[in-house]
Amino acid sequence: MTSQSESDRSDEHGETEDADEEEEYEESSGGEDGADPGADDSIPNELTAEIESDKYIQKYMEVHDISFDEAYFPQGVIAEAQGAWNAFITQQNGRDAAGEAIYAAVFDAAPSLQSLFKTARSVMAMRFMNGLTSIVAASGGAQQLKNQVESLGFQHLDLEVTVPRVGIFRDAIVDLFEMEMGQRFTSKAKVGLQAILNYSGGAYIYIRREYASRIRIIQRSWKTANKSDESEEDKAPKKASLESDEHEGAEADKADKDKPDAAQAGESGWTQAGSQKNVAAKAATTTGEGAKDKDVNAKTGKTAMKVPTSFNEMFLFNAAVMGLGDSSWMSVILEQFHNIVTNVANSYRLQEECDVLALVLDKQQSTIHLSEFKAVMLASLRSLVPKEWDSEHEVAWNWLWENVERMIQVNLGKPAAQEKALSRLIASLSADDIYGLRKSIYQKFFQAAPAGQDHFKQSTTRLYFIADKIIEMTMEMYQQPRVMVEDISALGLRHVGYAIPTELFAPFVSCAVEVVRGITTDDVAEGAFRWSLTLISKILVRTILEGSTIVMKAINTNSARALRKAIAIAPRSKRAMELLNITVGTQSISPFYWAIDSGSHECAKAMIEDLFTIRADRESYYYGADPLFTRHPEVIQRLCNSAPHLLWSLLDGLVWRSRQAFLGRRRVNYYVQNMVQDQEGKFNMALEWLVERGDPKVICHPCVVIFSDLLWSRLAQYNFLLSRCYFLFSLCVFIIGQAILGRKDGTEGERIATFVCRIFIYLGSMCRILYSQIKMLYDDMKHGAFDRRFRIPIPMYLFSTQDGGSLVLFWVLLLMLIQEPILHCMAHTEQYGLFATSCADPGTKEAYAVFSGVAMLLYWLLLMNFSIFSMQISAFVLVCGRVLAEVMLFLLAFVFLVIAFSTAITALHHRLYDFERVDRGMETLLEITLGMYPLDNYKAILAESIYVEIAIIGFTVLISVLLLNLLVAQLNMAYKLVHSDMQGYARLTRGGIIVSTVEQVSRKRWDAFLQSLHFEERLEFNEGDIGLSGGIQVFEPANANPTTVETVRRFGGSTAPNMPWPEDPLDEANEDRLEKLEKLVVKAMKTITDKKGGGGAGQTGMSGISGMPSSASGSGMSSNSSQNAEETK
Repeated sequence: MTSQSESDRSDEHGETEDADEEEEYEESSGGEDGADPGADDSIPNELTAEIESDKYIQKYMEVHDISFDEAYFPQGVIAEAQGAWNAFITQQNGRDAAGEAIYAAVFDAAPSLQSLFKTARSVMAMRFMNGLTSIVAASGGAQQLKNQVESLGFQHLDLEVTVPRVGIFRDAIVDLFEMEMGQRFTSKAKVGLQAILNYSGGAYIYIRREYASRIRIIQRSWKTANKSDESEEDKAPKKASLESDEHEGAEADKADKDKPDAAQAGESGWTQAGSQKNVAAKAATTTGEGAKDKDVNAKTGKTAMKVPTSFNEMFLFNAAVMGLGDSSWMSVILEQFHNIVTNVANSYRLQEECDVLALVLDKQQSTIHLSEFKAVMLASLRSLVPKEWDSEHEVAWNWLWENVERMIQVNLGKPAAQEKALSRLIASLSADDIYGLRKSIYQKFFQAAPAGQDHFKQSTTRLYFIADKIIEMTMEMYQQPRVMVEDISALGLRHVGYAIPTELFAPFVSCAVEVVRGITTDDVAEGAFRWSLTLISKILVRTILEGSTIVMKAINTNSARALRKAIAIAPRSKRAMELLNITVGTQSISPFYWAIDSGSHECAKAMIEDLFTIRADRESYYYGADPLFTRHPEVIQRLCNSAPHLLWSLLDGLVWRSRQAFLGRRRVNYYVQNMVQDQEGKFNMALEWLVERGDPKVICHPCVVIFSDLLWSRLAQYNFLLSRCYFLFSLCVFIIGQAILGRKDGTEGERIATFVCRIFIYLGSMCRILYSQIKMLYDDMKHGAFDRRFRIPIPMYLFSTQDGGSLVLFWVLLLMLIQEPILHCMAHTEQYGLFATSCADPGTKEAYAVFSGVAMLLYWLLLMNFSIFSMQISAFVLVCGRVLAEVMLFLLAFVFLVIAFSTAITALHHRLYDFERVDRGMETLLEITLGMYPLDNYKAILAESIYVEIAIIGFTVLISVLLLNLLVAQLNMAYKLVHSDMQGYARLTRGGIIVSTVEQVSRKRWDAFLQSLHFEERLEFNEGDIGLSGGIQVFEPANANPTTVETVRRFGGSTAPNMPWPEDPLDEANEDRLEKLEKLVVKAMKTITDKKGGGGAGQTGMSGISGMPSSASGSGMSSNSSQNAEETK
């Protein structure tokens, strides 16, 4: 497509261009003398007897733009043409390569047409194939073909389509087929393809001539009525001529994206308008009504609180003034009217909107008069577009509503009966009927479209599940039409990632309808099923076509090179969103997330690298960090769960290092704003997700270190210290009450102080621990956070060392309270004094002392998280914890040996007291191991029994020589294994504390912390070069991370945001080496074969190397054509 300015230029110089194109057309056709048989429009002699009498073949052997009628081509000719088209796609190894070949052929045939194609080559090739494939597929049915061509014709309104251009385009394609396919391109296929292309080209010319002005009027007045921003096409003339030329290509690209191709058969067309007299009469009537409405508006506007500014507001206001405010059905149409107007140039989408609207309107209880909506609509438009409104506007909007009303009236009143009939049919099906229905659908589908077997590769149960869902959807479409449209759109976007060809939907629908026809005699039920399933397929096809961008195609190949090639054509201001969002209606899909979920991690990595590459022109910097975190705030969590190896690429992208060093220091920018805060300014959960991931290497990434240290030093450290000060104070009180005082009854003052300390421990510490334990237990119960690995539900919080230790401390303190001597002496106050402890039972005092010692150890152990203030100390503590497992293994082996040797020595014949019983023998062996056994006792053992001495020597050798040295070796290796990651584990521990602490910080303090970081200030890249905001700048030693390549990609040329970036020489150097080498080999082989002069053999050899079939290579193509074919490949 081209922009409006291009159309104007083509109008101004139309004669010259047409003359040039006619000359090119004559040259490409061979002129009058040397006419090329491949470009001759006449019917070949061998076909004359068969199709000479067919009027449609005769009519469309040339471009016919006088009228736009249905064309009933012979089925044999169409079948040959469709077979040749599919064979061509197969021969070219896919639709992408076939589109590239057609694109190159058109350029070679008419160089002047290159000015029309300003969109990137890959995009235009994809559009060529989508449009031509849909036309060829629909050519078997006259009505279907007309609807398809009509839909595409409205998308070419801005393109100056002429008869010479259609001829050039047609002959280029036919010549390409003859060259590539040789004898397989039969005469019937050639005639059929020529007729289809002539029919389509003539239709484009007719539609542009008859309806382009009306559609432009509708689109322009609708923008005015809704106060839309000035379009880019309107702004373009304000720029310089060179900038204008550059911008138009991008605008045309955008316009093409907004107008999806249709690929599914629809209902009847809607281009036929009523007579101009009737339209003019209706316009005069509505003009009078509009004048009355304006008078009413003038009177009521004085007292109105709010003046309507949008179409919806004005419509509701006018409806109320005209006494139609109670018509609820008008609001139903109004909700969908925007989609109807914006898709006026897309007949397939317009038919779809009207079908859905008919389903919704059928559920309204009130009487519907569509003419009333038209009256209110026109009155509202006249009020909102007063300066531009004229008779042409009246004609255009009346024409639009007449077609919309006609399409709605076709179905209005039918859905209720169809829903009941379809419901009866589904309810009457038995289990055997449903099983047979599922089986028959797939059998017929695979027979009608064998290619479908390559996409339905799941198990039979999965296929039957899909069939059941399809039947359910046909029923739900009648019950909840708007909800189903949203669900089907989301389903279609998922199919984009599956790369499902849209040509398979039509045969699937036909087969399903045929199967249903065989199990019922109810024509209404069959029609309801067919109509609903057809509507569903239309929505799916539209969604797939709108969502099938070249980025998604590249993701399906999982090729980083293909992705970079696909995204290179995107406007620089929209480059990031091309990778992050595809929207169809109200549904959207993320290509980035799809690449991750589908396993295309090579493409996902390339996406991350592209997003986090800083690009700059003279006016602006472009960086994809903000778009990524805005579109996907949870991207860190998704990468941690699905693709953790991509975290490094993302984190590396958040760091910029200067290539230049000054005074031994290097400037470094860390763009961590999105890691610290979310879009609402709250604490971002990125650190929490990284801590949950538990990767000690990722947590030590410089980007994570910088923002986690900021959170710790400026925010969490102070709050954590305050929260632990109370625990530290409790420990001091416990030490005073248990270790300094309270050991024995002292003075009355000492006893009172001991009582106060213990009361504080029981009330201030034990009760506080109990409260926190109940709170955490409630939270885990609320969220169902239980672990059942031991077949009993264990709350997840207990797996935390700190929380689990606090629970143990609570129970020990509770046992201390039960055994508290002061409480036992309360009844003997007169005898022993106030708060005495000496009257308690010795057993009670002993138990209390044991519990007190255990609690003291627990207090000190729980205080070890103070080590988090120093990474070195924290890492040492963690090392001790990690190697503790090796010590436990040593102790297990030691206990085993002690028990084994003690029982063995006890069984020997001797009179030694130390080994008289097993327990004494174990105690003796333990003393020997620890070096506590007296030396004189060894002499007694030797004098008593040599066998006991031998056993003790063997035990000592095993313990002292083997196990202890083995323990040292184990500890050494365990330390080596964990030492490199200890800093990471220490940071993970600190990260968990930061997360839990920051969540308790007040909003006021958090806002003050964010303000202190100055994220809104732009950071310098180099002196005087003010760059991007959202980061923190530091200076590091120049030798810490040497950088020799400038990471900011800078480009000259145009600075327009809607222009793509120029090709980067660095990327070209890295990516195209293999491709250039391949081209050199192909050219070398071509030169060799040319020198040999062996046309057939040489061309066959060249074909084998270049990957082209020998039939194509031997067809005598010129060197230019060969080069283009190679480039296309």
